[in-house]
Amino acid sequence: MAKKQEMQNVTNEMSLSSRFTAKVLQEFGSSSGELQITDYQRSLIQGYFIGIDRALNTAEEERVRKNANNKDHTYDNTVPYTWANVNLPELSRDVVHYARLGLDMMQPNHISPIPYLNKKTQLYDITLMIGYAGIQYVAENYALVKPKAVTIELVHSTDTFTPLMKSRTNPVESYEFVITNPFNRGDIVGGFGYIEYDDASRNKLVIMPMSAILKRKPQYASANFWGGTKTEWKNGKKQEVEVDGWLEEMCRKTLIREVYSSKHIPLDPRKVDVSYQYMKQQEERLQETANEIRQEINVTANRIPLEEAEMESLEALQAASQKPEEDLTELFETPEEVPAEKATPQPSDGPQF
Repeated sequence: MAKKQEMQNVTNEMSLSSRFTAKVLQEFGSSSGELQITDYQRSLIQGYFIGIDRALNTAEEERVRKNANNKDHTYDNTVPYTWANVNLPELSRDVVHYARLGLDMMQPNHISPIPYLNKKTQLYDITLMIGYAGIQYVAENYALVKPKAVTIELVHSTDTFTPLMKSRTNPVESYEFVITNPFNRGDIVGGFGYIEYDDASRNKLVIMPMSAILKRKPQYASANFWGGTKTEWKNGKKQEVEVDGWLEEMCRKTLIREVYSSKHIPLDPRKVDVSYQYMKQQEERLQETANEIRQEINVTANRIPLEEAEMESLEALQAASQKPEEDLTELFETPEEVPAEKATPQPSDGPQF
């Protein structure tokens, strides 16, 4: 019986994802014109629906819980995380372009959804954040010369690292790296990436001292990720607490972003297409709205355990997007309204795809 129900849920999920795909392509075509979409890219779009829907359900559970715990319901979030409250035209543009890049929401660390409330529209904008595996995938696909291997390592105070730079007597850039005490490596002092090509003369060593890594730390970085002091409310009182965070994972993520940038793995201008350009424009837009998004991320960091999605703020909802869904049959039906403090999370309702 349970297996039959599970198969029914999968069938419903796939049916809804197909309808979502059709709606997304319709929305995209009406605002941006037609783009060629392959069958594989259609399947990626269906995966986006599954990941986003599960993220919405997880966020809705938290909204209900927080509202119920609020002593002063003036501060309740009264906008349910449902498909009806999603900015679908903007999401459609993101989904189509990122699917054309080959980014797969069902793969760990490729791309993750972050829903946050746009105060002007009172709709949820779904920010699609590219993880470190996605960065690697795009960089290699658009590279002038695809590397045959890339090594990423953080260097700790007890390690021994010696760069061997290219010179007349050393035609191939390289390094020597020894972990002398694997069980107590000390503090992180920096990191490096080594990009290898079939033509070894192209090999490149990228070095980042800790000061360079910390320069890239967001201004409003969550202590849940980078460690440090954060504010918590306990028994109705505000207090400062120290948290360890995930400093090593955040440093590694920062190093990966640097090594896989076009500065070190040059782009092939012949491969740059409209979807790649769109991705870059979205990166710039995210910088402009970073503060607003980061507020939502900090909330997310308090409710979702960090996992394989590079332990970073913009990947935290990857765990949510992989949470099993109990029932999707009523996904696009409007649930009955219930008081926030007694509400039970419902499957996301939404546009009639």
